[in-house]
Amino acid sequence: MSTVTPTEEFDVKQLVLSNASFGPQDITRLLEHLSKNQSGYRILREAVDQLSEQEDKSPATSVRLGVCYYLLGSYRRAIETLKSGDGGALAHFYMGKANFGLQNYEAAEASFQSAATAGYDGGVCALARCESQRYSGDSTKALATLDDLSGAIEQSAEYLYQRGATVADLGGNPTEVIALYERAVESDPNHAGALFGLALENDRRGNDEQALDLYRRSASRYPSNVGSLLNLGLLYEDRQEYDKARQCYQRILEVEPNNARARLFMKDADASRDMFYDEDAQRQRDRMAQILSVPVTDFELSVRSRNCLQKMGIQTLGDLTRTSEQELLASKNFGETSLVEIREMLQSKGLDLGQFAHEKQEEELPYDPESLSPDEKAVLDRPISDLNLSVRARKCMVRLGLTTIGELLRRTGDDLLECKNFGVTSLNEVREKLTSFGLKLRGD
Repeated sequence: MSTVTPTEEFDVKQLVLSNASFGPQDITRLLEHLSKNQSGYRILREAVDQLSEQEDKSPATSVRLGVCYYLLGSYRRAIETLKSGDGGALAHFYMGKANFGLQNYEAAEASFQSAATAGYDGGVCALARCESQRYSGDSTKALATLDDLSGAIEQSAEYLYQRGATVADLGGNPTEVIALYERAVESDPNHAGALFGLALENDRRGNDEQALDLYRRSASRYPSNVGSLLNLGLLYEDRQEYDKARQCYQRILEVEPNNARARLFMKDADASRDMFYDEDAQRQRDRMAQILSVPVTDFELSVRSRNCLQKMGIQTLGDLTRTSEQELLASKNFGETSLVEIREMLQSKGLDLGQFAHEKQEEELPYDPESLSPDEKAVLDRPISDLNLSVRARKCMVRLGLTTIGELLRRTGDDLLECKNFGVTSLNEVREKLTSFGLKLRGD
């Protein structure tokens, strides 16, 4: 039996350096302690450093050390150390966990099978294999693995979570997916995966407050769900709480120093935090935007002037500030009298004809609608949600008022980069998603 003391008196260093037995229950209690005590991670790291310096480590000690390396996110060192262990069920299981962390899903699946053969809980190993199968892209096989299970394991939080995630991957009914996640959380209110799944479903539906609470709960567990920390960081950025966003990304980098998304998001958060915000300038820009959006029909214009503007597609004062005198005079039946009338109308609002002509962009559609087949047109009419964009990219689409793929294609990369919290990483993501449909942004 283990000599671990009660949770409130839990001694991380004693557990790591002790010669007492070390098994799944000890690991569970250690994880629970780390979830509740931020200082526990530092103590664990110090204890592991001390244990690693011991000479002539026994096979059992190597297994203990290998598991601890896994918990610290040192997956390669975990595998190397576990290989010199006792070859038992615990060693195989955590070799599987470490391989999964390295995205070596086939090796992970094989290790979980070996763990079951060596005596590790068969249901737990099957669920771990299911997750490896799903991440390797074979969700059909993952579902078959779940269908082979029966008994009490089917009511466990992990089973319900894995089934929900697998059904979601297979494009199943979102209502069923949410119900499975909710049942998982009812079974275990602290299940990080199920909390993340529920948070993601709320996030997709614009329920930011519910998503924020669920991401926080998921991220509080140890080891933390990387997806929860990334998306929580993005929500904090949307709330302009950049220090909290950085803390989320930093927690990922402490365990996975080479996590590319966390590193890039950290840079974005730093850039946003350091950005100077001129409130007066923003008010002036908002006021100007409001004036430029005033319809020309709000003014008493002559019939000739009104008809000419209508034929040219000029609807607002902003359109006029982007139109030159030459363009107006080139319009049929538009003469000097109409030109003077337009000038006086603009000057009453402090504007000039052609003032922003340099900003005018040619209407350049990446695809000629007349040349598209019915199937191609159907693709352009599909909702942007079909691209399965990340939270950050999806929020940019909402801010820009884009709802269909066709509307997105009318935007350039620079247009998207102007959107708050949208960086090069998100732009590359959008381009990759469009490329999978054989499409591209305007100007690409």
